[in-house]
Amino acid sequence: MKKFRKVLDGLTTSSPGGTIGSPSCGSAAGTPTAAPTPKEIDVQETLVSENFQLCKTVRHGFPYQPTALAFDPVQKILAIGSRSGGVRILGRPGVDCYCQHESGAAVLQLQFLINEGALVTACADDTLHLWNLRQRRPAVLHSLKFNRERITFCHLPFQSKWLYVGTERGNTHIVNIESFILSGYVIMWNKAIELSTKTHPGPVVHLSDSPKDEGKLLIGFEGGTIVQWDLRAKKADFRIYYDEAIHSVSWHHEGKQFMCSHSDGSLTLWNLRNTTKPFQVTFPHGKIQKDGRKESCKPILKVEYKTSRSSEPFVIFSGGLSYDKAGRRPALTIMHGKAITVLEMDHPIVEFMVLCETPYNNEVQEPYAVVVLLEKDLIVVDLTQSNYPVFENPYPMDIHESPVTCTAYFADCPPDIIPILYSIGAKHKKTGYSQKEWPVGGGTWTLGSHTYSEIIITGHADGSIKFWDASAFTLQMLYKLKTSKVFEKPKPGDGRAAEMGEDDPFAVQMVSWCPHSRIFCVVGISAHIILYRFSKYEANTQTVSLEVRLQCEPEDIITPSENENNPCFSEPTSHSPQTHYQHPVSPGSRTPDGAKDSVPSLKVKEKMVRVPPGYQSDLVIQLLWVDGEPPQQITSLDINSAYGLLAFGNCNGLAVVDYLQKTVILCISTLDLYGATDPYQRLTRSPRRNRQSTSEHCMRGLSNFYSDSKKRIRTSYQSLTELTDNQQSIDMERSKSPTSVKGPGRKLSLPTDLKTDLDHVNGHCTSPTSQPCSAGKPRIPMGPEGPRLTRRGPGRPPFRKAQSAACMEISLPVSHTEGHASRRAMLQQLHGVTMYSHDEHHTTTSYCWNERESRENSFSRSRSSSVSSIDRDTKEAITTLQFGESYGRKHDALPTPCLWVGTSLGVVILIPLSIPTDHEERMEDPVTVGPSGAVLMLKGSVLRFAFLDCNGALIQSPYEVWRDLNAPEDPDRPRRRKLVHFSPSSSQDAFGEGHLAVVCSERQAKVFLMPSQSCLFVHNITESSFVLRADVVSLCNSVCLACFCANGHVMTLSLPSLRPLMDVNYLPLTDMRIARTFCFTNEGQALYLSSPTEIQRITYSQEMCDNLQEMLGELFTPIETPEAQNRGFLKGFFGGNAHTFDREELFGEAAAGKASRSLAQHIPGQGGVEGMKVAASGVVGDLARARIALDERGQRLGELEERTALMMTSAETFSKHAHELMLKCKDKKWYQF
Repeated sequence: MKKFRKVLDGLTTSSPGGTIGSPSCGSAAGTPTAAPTPKEIDVQETLVSENFQLCKTVRHGFPYQPTALAFDPVQKILAIGSRSGGVRILGRPGVDCYCQHESGAAVLQLQFLINEGALVTACADDTLHLWNLRQRRPAVLHSLKFNRERITFCHLPFQSKWLYVGTERGNTHIVNIESFILSGYVIMWNKAIELSTKTHPGPVVHLSDSPKDEGKLLIGFEGGTIVQWDLRAKKADFRIYYDEAIHSVSWHHEGKQFMCSHSDGSLTLWNLRNTTKPFQVTFPHGKIQKDGRKESCKPILKVEYKTSRSSEPFVIFSGGLSYDKAGRRPALTIMHGKAITVLEMDHPIVEFMVLCETPYNNEVQEPYAVVVLLEKDLIVVDLTQSNYPVFENPYPMDIHESPVTCTAYFADCPPDIIPILYSIGAKHKKTGYSQKEWPVGGGTWTLGSHTYSEIIITGHADGSIKFWDASAFTLQMLYKLKTSKVFEKPKPGDGRAAEMGEDDPFAVQMVSWCPHSRIFCVVGISAHIILYRFSKYEANTQTVSLEVRLQCEPEDIITPSENENNPCFSEPTSHSPQTHYQHPVSPGSRTPDGAKDSVPSLKVKEKMVRVPPGYQSDLVIQLLWVDGEPPQQITSLDINSAYGLLAFGNCNGLAVVDYLQKTVILCISTLDLYGATDPYQRLTRSPRRNRQSTSEHCMRGLSNFYSDSKKRIRTSYQSLTELTDNQQSIDMERSKSPTSVKGPGRKLSLPTDLKTDLDHVNGHCTSPTSQPCSAGKPRIPMGPEGPRLTRRGPGRPPFRKAQSAACMEISLPVSHTEGHASRRAMLQQLHGVTMYSHDEHHTTTSYCWNERESRENSFSRSRSSSVSSIDRDTKEAITTLQFGESYGRKHDALPTPCLWVGTSLGVVILIPLSIPTDHEERMEDPVTVGPSGAVLMLKGSVLRFAFLDCNGALIQSPYEVWRDLNAPEDPDRPRRRKLVHFSPSSSQDAFGEGHLAVVCSERQAKVFLMPSQSCLFVHNITESSFVLRADVVSLCNSVCLACFCANGHVMTLSLPSLRPLMDVNYLPLTDMRIARTFCFTNEGQALYLSSPTEIQRITYSQEMCDNLQEMLGELFTPIETPEAQNRGFLKGFFGGNAHTFDREELFGEAAAGKASRSLAQHIPGQGGVEGMKVAASGVVGDLARARIALDERGQRLGELEERTALMMTSAETFSKHAHELMLKCKDKKWYQF
């Protein structure tokens, strides 16, 4: 069978499938073909592989699944750890750094070396890491891996180089921060507790040194035991045993009291004078019930006890609410004197930290803010005001306010668009924030040389759209648009969205934006399109609604009895897509059998509404339900402001709308789109006759298929690779050519097993032992008198249950039929379409260009036909659309407006358009659509079009200059449309030379010369995977084709020669979220949603990689450490000897010895010269590499000098000991030895 498939592939390659009516395209990657061209194409390509380098730039958004929080009170920078091993370090706006642990282990705790430019992270794999923050890209200097114990808590005293590490066994170890070597000084749990204690105290949950005496270490165990350990005397000063488990401990700054939080929702205050019982026990949220008992409360997970000179102390804690009040949100409680304030949060509290004026723990703390880290948000509360307002967050932490469903990235935008969007969006900002400056203001950031405007657009599950200013590696929200305001709220009794299975009926599926004309188009998951126009003025508007029936009419079912008794064909009928304008059908419109029909999924507001400045809805287009089935989701969209046209398509067909006249000018099925130029013969299969009812077999097969389809699996990289294992059969399906079947009178004999495989590939339910479920759609022209059988398959599948747009993973149907779990099914769900098998109802739709073409395009469906063929999938989706000035046919002399249509079968169709040029005529005369012109062929679904002139320059799409339709009328300057055209011949010396068309599919890229339709270059991008995203982008004053494949490779190809310039295995596709949101833009940038809450930006430009260091912010700024307050003579005399404690004497190797080697393993990090060498190989140039080589040489010389000095010292010591030994033994006799 493999040999036969290779024969088929050879037939496909040799067949004229490259272009219809044009010379064949070569298959050598990046090499010109032998096709004759009108003139020699000589384009000087300036891009070379040295212009490309892939690296991450910056990450925006809220850290996904946060776990830890830390703050440097001197540098004023904030660090957040996450479950995936990431660390985000934030400072002033523009200072935002992301670090990732190689192990990917969750971050348990973070500890800043205050004002030292370093950070210690403790991870779930029991490893400590020391990060160097004195460089723009932080790196790990040292790591220490614990082998026998699990880390539970860490504490680093201010201005100390010794880190206390508590473990799950209850032991406390001490680590030298400078060398990251474990000290021999260990506080064992059995020494800390009394010998009479019969139970293990539990893991260490708290470590802190006493503010009164740094030589005293307070150790809190989870079981309720608290020990103050005297580090000098190596014994316990006191031990406290409490009945309730301990979660946290906080000192009073004088060191005489401390407070504990417990699992029963209580707070205990302990005085060091009497540790036998707590000085005070409070249940802040536990009320006394009628029976005299207190309410049971949730644990208080953390408490902070902070003092203030001018007021009562602050006691701030999380948790502790009573269990009785169900549904209460998580809360942070602030107790200030007798006042108790409960701040309810929208999400569970992960961690909080009180920000104080001083870094010293033995001074009055003076708290001024509290940072609250929630599961999905970051909040900073102002403690200096009695109403505790929150600060306005300058970081884009609300990207995930509603789940992101699509993204768009625009670089080098018009410079005036950002200030306009910001000025309008600022009017709708929330109020009530604290007036004080954002307290996290560390680091430095400058604009640098990265000055062009960038905008990121995100679409969300609730139908909202957000415009972000992404210039200079920052992200700031400009403007928010809610598309749901266009529609009526779904009524509980309506249930149309519920019948479609949509939890988010307004979810945004794709967006199209023209920054020059400011036309904005949104495609929703309920098969609706909203067109917005931008205005700086308020307006009273009524949104026009168009309803399009882009779905085939239901056809009669022919039962086996009818077929056997009356073998003649029924009367011919014609069904074509229909369009309704302001369709007045009520939501309850139904067919006689009770199914919904001619009803949109959503209801547009009909009344006049007043809309604010900004984007105002101008037109809503909705696809209608047909005979109880919801419309298929829209898969492609393009809008052109110069033409005033909007085109969209799905797996049923194509529609073109004139949004100026609010009319539909084309609504056609995909099959009828070809006209007489269909490259495929779509023939029926001969169903086997059997005594048993064929409809019963088919219905049984359908029920089995759709019951199995309800099973959903999460797509992973492994499943994606499994989907590509059956690549040969998929390639065979996609590479069938018109020459494979010569006509109805000739059969192509296939082996039985191959026929079965082909049936699976094409979606049929056939097998050697089962009946075929339905036949494919034929493409055999018949005479005008020839009758046509109009029917649908014996069984109609239930309408699809669409997936919630908020779900970030894709679901694939699990079926016993192999062909359903294919890469095509995954791709269709990626684009938001559920592709049915051939068992689904297929009907014939036709758009009549004229009576003759209507007769030519009529089709027949014969049940008695004995012709067998290799069927193509008749459910052909429109995957991409592009308006532009081009040549619709070979012999066109001048470029005209055209619509380029790409399908899921790799077919490219050109549709010429006739658009009136005069302003008045354009608003009155109709736009006419010519018959389909050229048909081009590629392997795989078509993804992207682009047009180049014969000099290799990118031809921009024509656009209309923005004009405000709501501006006051000026009689002297009437408002007229001002169009900007980029004709292919405008930038060339010879008129009518033509242009180059770049077409990229999921498998290959081709460059055609128009109008001759000659294939100049072809490149097979991938054989083992498939392209998910492709764009033609400008870089270094040139253009290239950028591709992102499902196997994680990012590739760039030169244009027009399609030479490979870069191929980097960057990111394995482990989540469909990446595939849905990955997008390229100009200037060598791209982005994707790295997690549900974060946007990762990358660059593939070598120039940007070289300049990346100066574009990023500095985390560390040299700042003088604040001096400690003068304690006074009496406090210093009676307050203990806190400043005379020398940890080096206790924990150093001379006093404590070395720790066991098996206890922990030291791992050198990449933050030294080795890490710089690795970074230099891909980032910096020869000069930097030479500098690093000199540093390495100097380092080696320094090490050599140190070793020499060490050897000299060792030699002197040896000589000294030898001399002492000689003197000692000089006068001894031999028997005295």
